[in-house]
Amino acid sequence: MVLIFDLDDTLYEEMTYVAGGFRAVALYGKEVFNWDASNSYDFMMTHLQTHGRGKVFNEWLRIHDCYSAALVAKCVNVYRRHQPKISLFPIARQLLALYRGRCPLYLVTDGNKEVQKKKIDALKLESIFQRIFITHSYGIRHAKPSLYCFERIRHTERCLWSNMVYVGDNPSKDFINLNVAGAFTVRVSTGLHASDLAPLGHDARVTIPNLRSLQGVLEQWQQSIAS
Repeated sequence: MVLIFDLDDTLYEEMTYVAGGFRAVALYGKEVFNWDASNSYDFMMTHLQTHGRGKVFNEWLRIHDCYSAALVAKCVNVYRRHQPKISLFPIARQLLALYRGRCPLYLVTDGNKEVQKKKIDALKLESIFQRIFITHSYGIRHAKPSLYCFERIRHTERCLWSNMVYVGDNPSKDFINLNVAGAFTVRVSTGLHASDLAPLGHDARVTIPNLRSLQGVLEQWQQSIAS
């Protein structure tokens, strides 16, 4: 078995990272414009829960009658460069320690290279995984659902797709091509994508409520392919 994990809500609470980024931007607004940082943070969190992250800085600047594309870009830069204070879920730490000596461990994650590297460093993941793939390092076209990074893992391990397990959380992109290739896919229903409805054929082969169920699912899967 080759065990591959996603980052974000699969291994740690993504909302902790998002909240930290919003605080950094709120402090930027305080330092530059003397806007109340607490009010700014509350606005961003409320907008996130109602509308998602997409336009949060645009709307924050607009309510202050201070919108410009340059300022939005500056806010995004502050958000991406903040030093995250995040930690692995305790169960994630236990599982990684358990499987580290049993099978090859890999990480495949999408997103801005600088942001993902900061997360990886904050979580001290370099020493845990055999290799970490930030898909955008190979070009955005190789982000999931592309199989590019998974192909690289398969060639390194000289294994079949059917020997590969991917644990992710986003049914819009994480599983569809891996399912077609024949990998075993597991969706963890926690975090930002917990309530997402998967388009037809996009969902994982197995869905679990949290990582506590993963060991049992993997044991059942290994028994099924051995019989």
